[in-house]
Amino acid sequence: MEVFIQVVDAGSFTRAAENMQLPKATVSTLISSLEASLSVKLLNRTTRHVSITSDGAAYYEHCVRILSDVREAEESLSRTRLNPSGRLRVDAPTALASELLIPALPDFFARYPDIVLELGCSDRPVDLIEEGVDCAVRGGELGDVNLIARRVGVLHFITCASPAYLAHYGTPQHPNELSLHRGVNFFSAKTGRTFEWDFTRDGERIQIAMPSNIALNDSNAYSAAGLAGLGIVQMTHFMLAPLMEQGKMVELLKEWESDPLPIHVIYPPNRHLSAKVRVFVEWVADMFNNHPATQMKTKFARAAQTEAQP
Repeated sequence: MEVFIQVVDAGSFTRAAENMQLPKATVSTLISSLEASLSVKLLNRTTRHVSITSDGAAYYEHCVRILSDVREAEESLSRTRLNPSGRLRVDAPTALASELLIPALPDFFARYPDIVLELGCSDRPVDLIEEGVDCAVRGGELGDVNLIARRVGVLHFITCASPAYLAHYGTPQHPNELSLHRGVNFFSAKTGRTFEWDFTRDGERIQIAMPSNIALNDSNAYSAAGLAGLGIVQMTHFMLAPLMEQGKMVELLKEWESDPLPIHVIYPPNRHLSAKVRVFVEWVADMFNNHPATQMKTKFARAAQTEAQP
């Protein structure tokens, strides 16, 4: 039943085998055995595609409910309720993972030493069901309404440039002057659309398509482009703060704020959430809720807080 569900969710014997870490031949044999025992064809197979039959669709719904009940029964009687264990596949944006998530993981493993975490780090939005990912941390608005999403924090953005860029092109004093400059743009790996820049001050809002000679879709590459003097950047405060402290980047347009970006933890809408996913979601929510870089504050409140620190 578990293998059958994986094949249907992934839409492929190969991807299901990879997700379950089983040989493809084993997956194929198990499905054939299941069909033989039921005397029903569950899947239509071609060399390129796997689709579910009407009988298979009905059986799939029963399997999901049955396996969910089995897991719930096992967890209620076993130590996994208090000590979750097993492989947990999580996906997170590159910079957020390296700068915020990974440094906090020692606390997670101290609490849950029996969980084996597989953390995919990429700014490409993954398909959780197709790629066998248990949950993901994502910034921005969510497009997939079929996933459960829990908001856990926000990302704050500021505008900066390298000293070399400013020495060559000058320093803009107003967002309207950015049309005379060049920026480093960021584009969606999913849609290819380049994101616009936004600025707000005293009720006035300005949104512009920044002139640019380069657009990137990876946060680390984006930061490197700003450091190289390729243009002005608008990126997360937690990435730029250390570079500003080192004198490698200079903040611009300090009187203006950019819209904060919501952070969500998302996971498939299973009726019964496994213990390992549940504790990770709760841990991430608590971690971001208490991290100063992801709390809902204005940049001016953050600046005052920083200045007040010894």
